[in-house]
Amino acid sequence: MSKQDWPTHLRRMGQAIGHRGPDDFGIWTDAEAGLGLVHRRLSIVDLSAAGHQPMQSASGRYVIVFNGEIYNHLALRSQLERAGLAPAWRGHSDTETMQAGFDAWGVAPTLKACVGMFAFALWDKAEHALYLGRDRLGEKPLYYGWQNGCLLFGSELKALRAHPAFIGDIDRDALALQMRHNYIPAPRSIYRDIRKLPPGTLVRIAPGATSANPEPYWSLQEVAERGLSAPFSGSLAEAAEMVESQLKESIALQMVAEVPLGAFLSGGIDSSLVVALMQAQSTRPVKTFTIGFQEQEYNEAPHAHKVARHLGTEHTELYVSARQALDIIPRLPLIYDEPFSDSSQIPTFLVSQMTRQHVTVSLSGDGGDELFGGYGRYIKARGLWNRMGWAPGPARRLTGSIIRAIPRQSWDSLARLLPHRFSNRPLGDRLYLLADVLACEQPDILYQLLISHWKDPSDLVLATSGDFAPEQVLASLSDKAAFEDRMLFHDTTHYLPDDILVKVDRAAMAVSLETRVPMLDHRLVETAWTIPWSLNRQDGQGKAVLREVLYKYVPRTLLERPKMGFGVPIDSWLRGPLRDWAEELLGAARLRREGFFQAEPIRQKWTEHLSGQRDWHYYLWDVLMFQAWLQAQSGDSCT
Repeated sequence: MSKQDWPTHLRRMGQAIGHRGPDDFGIWTDAEAGLGLVHRRLSIVDLSAAGHQPMQSASGRYVIVFNGEIYNHLALRSQLERAGLAPAWRGHSDTETMQAGFDAWGVAPTLKACVGMFAFALWDKAEHALYLGRDRLGEKPLYYGWQNGCLLFGSELKALRAHPAFIGDIDRDALALQMRHNYIPAPRSIYRDIRKLPPGTLVRIAPGATSANPEPYWSLQEVAERGLSAPFSGSLAEAAEMVESQLKESIALQMVAEVPLGAFLSGGIDSSLVVALMQAQSTRPVKTFTIGFQEQEYNEAPHAHKVARHLGTEHTELYVSARQALDIIPRLPLIYDEPFSDSSQIPTFLVSQMTRQHVTVSLSGDGGDELFGGYGRYIKARGLWNRMGWAPGPARRLTGSIIRAIPRQSWDSLARLLPHRFSNRPLGDRLYLLADVLACEQPDILYQLLISHWKDPSDLVLATSGDFAPEQVLASLSDKAAFEDRMLFHDTTHYLPDDILVKVDRAAMAVSLETRVPMLDHRLVETAWTIPWSLNRQDGQGKAVLREVLYKYVPRTLLERPKMGFGVPIDSWLRGPLRDWAEELLGAARLRREGFFQAEPIRQKWTEHLSGQRDWHYYLWDVLMFQAWLQAQSGDSCT
């Protein structure tokens, strides 16, 4: 590849992710080192040319492209100045502060001192080494890998695809994992030999290298085990006071911006708490944003409106029609860039799109469920294991075998003889799920079953290697850790960064909106892991500590309702306005021609779903999002 062509290739890569940074564009190359960097900037702090990237450090040693925010960068500047290590500042951007830290302290020590969200590529001219780094919890994305002997890296896969060296062979094991989880867990991506840099890691790549070994500079496992070994021993009120103080500090740091700022508000515990603490520290009404749906079972807007009115925010809500939501679906493969099938991606994009019309930065309440035990599945999993775990394994497996010896349809026929209240779900499905549960030999496997969509995706995806077995779900923590703690750990290391944060980052950045997540300040995460599960679980509800804080600002009556989630009625849409679109993507001949799936189980579920016999929309949406993504990659229409 001619070096004269580098600027052209870099420009194409930058243009591919122009939505992430519409305000500025820059290229830097070092032909001797064989390296090129391109950056797209969304200007948030220091809007002047002094924040332009790629940026060289004051010493000239380092060149960086940086995505994200260092919230404590002013404190780091003061620290450098007091130590006599500060350069002559050219501007007041956090990127320049970070570069000064690299010059003064080195790369890893600087990352440990930073409070923020980020992904970056850093070229060290002195050592002729490239560093790739990612924030502790995985708020900002970073892909990398070798293609045709060329190292490619970027914030989104579309940037890598724009380079002529890109190959793009699909990783069928990654596809199988998407069928199980509705996302592709790090470090895999949908493409072979392209990886996601794990959260909290730094990798050093020397010239000529063909592989990389990311090293942690911060370990959630160490944080969790340290917190569990020395738990907080105070009362609920004392824990709430501690969390409130830290969350206030996190929010204060994250409210610093030189552009308009607001917050998503669903009316639930987490977003309401973030907004309450924002408003408590603001001299003017905070801008808050909610979308509503006509379908009441999906509509959180009235709850958010009541919270906003109580707190006195400047509230904007937008009711969207089913047609508006449906119109987003053809764009999903381009927005999410690899197969991703959490259907709340649709309302997340819609609220981001509406919010961007008013502000450039929005805070969110994500992370509260994973850190403070808010998901109902934790209680469900514990309850199931308590009811069955005492029985010997052989007896459980025998009972499961007996259940499966009778076809589902026969169990369904038997259900017609039962009272109507027992027939809200096909009896065969319920009993077959029970058989799966009975086969679980330990609670960790039970939890994996409960959070899986396709239970055995190797029977669905053709030509998998067989070694893609799902992550050893709760095994990273000590065996002494309680089952509840192991579930929280799994969700914080997998579900949070690979689903929740991907969903929010891609949806928001598609409209050039920066999102910030105060709950994921790593210092608050470290505190959360010291709070015992028993303290967070009060009166049958999770997140007791967060509730205790929030009730100081918002009356209980505005908040006490079942957890709703953030979704859209995909199940009924697949039987109605999405039926033709889905039928085209799920056609038996098409599935066989493309060669990624066994057609029969998909067609069976599609037929049963259309008949109304069963609700298979989670399973079908996984397949549909891959099919739509595959079609988009081939250049065909996704409509």
